[in-house]
Parts: sequence; C-alpha cells; structure tokens
Amino acid sequence: MMQSLPLQATAPMPGCTMKIFSGDPTQHHVAENVKIGDPLTLVISIDKQEMFGLKISDCLVRDGLGWGEQRLISDEGCPIDGEIMGQFVYNEDKTEARVNFQAHKFPYTASVYYQCNVRLCVKQGGGCSNTPPLCNSIIRRRRDTANAHEVKGVEDLDGTPATIEVYSGLYVNEASDVGSKSDFSNDVFRERALDDPNTICISQRSFAIGIAAAGLILMLAVVAAILILLAKRRHKSLSTTGSSIYSGPYTNTAYSHSS
Repeated sequence: MMQSLPLQATAPMPGCTMKIFSGDPTQHHVAENVKIGDPLTLVISIDKQEMFGLKISDCLVRDGLGWGEQRLISDEGCPIDGEIMGQFVYNEDKTEARVNFQAHKFPYTASVYYQCNVRLCVKQGGGCSNTPPLCNSIIRRRRDTANAHEVKGVEDLDGTPATIEVYSGLYVNEASDVGSKSDFSNDVFRERALDDPNTICISQRSFAIGIAAAGLILMLAVVAAILILLAKRRHKSLSTTGSSIYSGPYTNTAYSHSS
C-alpha cells in the first residue's frame, strides 16, 4: 500500500521579500537615501497561499563595511531595544509582518543593511499559533515550548528550509545636512527676486558668457597699453641718440682751441 505524503510536503516553497519604505508604506516609496530620524517601515512578506505563515526572528543591522553590527530582534521574535526597533505587527493570514522605526546609522558610514530570519510555520494544526510572539518572558517561554514542533514540521519537508534569510539596505545621512535647507533658501530668494520690479534676472549661462567676454576685453586692453608704452620708449630712445652724434654745438666746441 502506497503511503500518502503530508499535505505540506507537496506545497511549493513561498517566495519571501523584505522592503524598507519611507513614510507611509501604502505609497510604496522604497527608502534609498534618507536622514537620521526619518520615519521608515520595514515590511517582510511571503507569497499569498493557505499553507504557510511566517515568523520574524534574529533581525540585526550591519554597517556594510564588516566593522559593526547590532541585534534588533531576538531569536524569539521580540525587540532587543524598543527605542531602536519595536515588535513586528502581523497581518491576519500571517503572510506579512511590518514594523515602524526611525532611520538610524553608524557614526562612521552612511550605509545601513538589515538582515532578518523568516521562519516558516504550517497554519494547519496550530503550527503558527505563537505568531506573533508574546514578548512577556514567562508566557513566551511556555508558548515556545508548547509549539516547538512548528519549525521541525517545516524542516522535514524533503529538504525544504525552515528559515529564509532576507536582506535590505539604504543610505542614512546626518540630520545636520543642510542641503535641503539651502535649496529651500535658494527657492525663496528666487521668488523674492522675481517679485521685485527693480531686479534684473539673468540666466547663469548668459552671466558666465558676459563675465568671460568682459575678462577678454580687459586683457586685450592691458596688452594694448603695454604695446603703446613700449613703442613710445623705443621712439624716444632713437631720437636722443641721433641728436647727440650728428647735431648740436657741443660737437664742434669740444675740439676747438685758440691759435
């Protein structure tokens, strides 16, 4: 008699993604370059299906240089430091989890990389009953012990891994960066200039061409003045030399004597 395989053994492995959104995640604006303190939302999800759910664990942040890292979520799915990152909130079918936090960085680099482990659990039979986890220490230990079979059940699926590692990264700049403030000041200045009737607006290209032309004219004027001065000196030198050799009373009297 042919032995039937468990239902989960025939289920395909769901795909898994991690994305970090800037501001409201419903706007789907993926965070790439932000500043310290900007609101962010980290979203981890698996494909929509009826068999598997997820549980987030072992999240950490790295500097991207291999110099430093910090744990954010424990192996039980609970926050290490709630001021940096709180607890994940799961949707009803347990195929997505998200957490809101503020952008942070290491002091020596702008690159920030996040890594989390996604543990799969089987929804049928209560395999995902401890998702999300209760992060009170006493209740958490009891529930984890009672549901320890959840991970083992997924690991036995013909080599299907029970844990998926997901990664995502972004650049976080210092909050003291005044680039945006400078841009705003320039816009305000430009608007005020346009409103002033005594202001003449010239494009940057025209202004640069005008400066170059004025510089060229000034240089030519200086060269012309130098050439005129040299020509006058040369003419004066020739005139003085000629009169001293061929003319004047001093030539004859210098050799005269009385008899």
